[in-house]
Amino acid sequence: MFREIRQWFDPHEVRETGDTPDYRFSLANERTFLAWLRTALALVGGGLAAAQFVTTPAAPYVRTVVAVVLLLLGGGCALRAVDHWIRCERAMRTGKDLPPQRFPAVLALSLGVGAACLIVLVVVGGLSR
Repeated sequence: MFREIRQWFDPHEVRETGDTPDYRFSLANERTFLAWLRTALALVGGGLAAAQFVTTPAAPYVRTVVAVVLLLLGGGCALRAVDHWIRCERAMRTGKDLPPQRFPAVLALSLGVGAACLIVLVVVGGLSR
């Protein structure tokens, strides 16, 4: 595990592994990595916005819960992005299959469940007025 994390900060070790793949594949891997970072940044921004602007007098804890969940998802997404980038780069260099990726499904389900919960809170809050 520590070897994996060390490679996040020392990509030269990865570049010395195996053969150099077609640069288009490495660039596509990097674009995917940057897309995941944009997603992470959007989640962190959403968490900060929720912490600052959401007002729920009926349930004051909702703001904190929403903000913390979004911030945790954003941080997890960023860490997952760098880990997946390194794993894919190493797989391409050694001629192995690309690693399976379950995180997009986990993230999508988490956001879907969270959105459904927030819809219920909005509807219940709107009906109670």
